[in-house]
Amino acid sequence: MFEPWILLSIMAALFQTLRFMLQKSLSMGTLSALGATFARFAYAAPLAACTAFGYTMWLGEGLPQVGSLFWLYVLSGGLAQILATWCVVLLFAERNFAVGITFKKTEVIQTALVGLIILGDHISLPAFFAIFLGLIGVLVLSDPPEGATKWTSRFVNRAAGLGLVSGAFFAISAVTYRGATLEVASDDAFLRAMLSVAAVTASQTFGMALYLRWKEPSQLSRVWAARAKAIWMGFTSLLGSVGWFTAFTLQNAAYVFAVGQVEVIFSIMASVLFFKEKITSREVLGMALLSASIIALVALG
Repeated sequence: MFEPWILLSIMAALFQTLRFMLQKSLSMGTLSALGATFARFAYAAPLAACTAFGYTMWLGEGLPQVGSLFWLYVLSGGLAQILATWCVVLLFAERNFAVGITFKKTEVIQTALVGLIILGDHISLPAFFAIFLGLIGVLVLSDPPEGATKWTSRFVNRAAGLGLVSGAFFAISAVTYRGATLEVASDDAFLRAMLSVAAVTASQTFGMALYLRWKEPSQLSRVWAARAKAIWMGFTSLLGSVGWFTAFTLQNAAYVFAVGQVEVIFSIMASVLFFKEKITSREVLGMALLSASIIALVALG
């Protein structure tokens, strides 16, 4: 029988795929990359706040105390997720949906490398080969820009850069989000997750609204005009976040990410069935290598 955190991770991956489908649709003409990123948080924040408030009232215990690092984790994780989501939306314009999601999944590999550099976490020889396998997968996935002849162009191009950067920011946000949930003084995993989600989405909405008001003020009205579709993006975003955050309270983020690789399968299904995009044999090979690398890395870690 699956443990709760495994089911939550699968649920989160499914709703995250649905959210990215809606986000890609909105970013293709209706909204800019920043506007689509803002809509993802703006329509999730009220839902998250109402859910957290309602659940707290239902428990009848009042708001639990939070540790001194709670807001540091919330704000730093929120900023990292905004930047990561923005990179993914930009990436959709470069490559198809399934490949874009797979590039994002380099977050697991990057987490292992950052842990080695900053924390001195040991990486075994088998794990090193798993990372190397992932690099091969990235190389296979990354097309050189049109007209390029050098093999290094497979690494040095906009699509590869956006994917790798988004993975780095998502890795940072996952670690800090887990830290935020652990700062909530409660034994209720769902309560810890919901309070963290509500705090994160509220801060993200407020911060991005100010930024858009300065840089792209027209996007604020466009986000409201797109509410018929954007509200569903907020709903799927909330369900995905609840799944991830609750799983983070129960298990190490690396293992949650490992199960979350099922998102690659979901994204391939979405790419073919909904966006009518063709997946080449090379792209299938690249996604298989990268997914195998990530799963092997967590299993060996």
